[in-house]
Amino acid sequence: MVIALDGPAGVGKSTIARRIAGRTGFKYLISGDLYRAVTYGVQKIGVDPSDTESVVERAREFSISIRDDRVFLDGIDIQDHLHTDAVDRWVAQVSAIVPIREIVNALLRKIAKNNDVVVEGRDITTVVFPDAERKFYLDASVETRAKRRFNQGVSSLSLEEHIKAIRRRDEIDMNKPVGSLKLADDAVYLDTSDLTIDEVCEKVIHAIPRKETKNA
Repeated sequence: MVIALDGPAGVGKSTIARRIAGRTGFKYLISGDLYRAVTYGVQKIGVDPSDTESVVERAREFSISIRDDRVFLDGIDIQDHLHTDAVDRWVAQVSAIVPIREIVNALLRKIAKNNDVVVEGRDITTVVFPDAERKFYLDASVETRAKRRFNQGVSSLSLEEHIKAIRRRDEIDMNKPVGSLKLADDAVYLDTSDLTIDEVCEKVIHAIPRKETKNA
């Protein structure tokens, strides 16, 4: 079974998906970290992320895997390097490259095959898993999402810079030629602006049949 969560940057998809996976006993997948792995990988070897042809060429050579909710690139755990300002600066552009999306989507489907998964991203419910058994679209205002990112304390950006960065990310995500961010017709829409993580998780859990959850 696939439980799919879509939504814009900074809405809390990763935290919520991880908790839902814990409640259901499903495997947790985050598409964004796979795009970040590609972005980090090309930066580490000195490839200009704006050089689309080189990025695609290198990405096809990478071996990306997930073990215990951590991302490995060519056998090395890179999870702690995925959410830096350097990666944040380029991941939207890298993830907009169609061949890169094809690589990541194929990997997600391969991992999900014959597994029960909770997977989150920006086109999970519309492109990657359009037949997912349960679909959710999490949303929040730009200001709320920027404040959440700022309060994480992992970036050197100011609150105002976070707001600008998220607006820029939204524009890119919503206008991608393939895999753009949009609400699936059959997805449950949740505005999380005034909700805590626990409250969002409860709403998602309650939308999943009781027999498919633990501790529901």
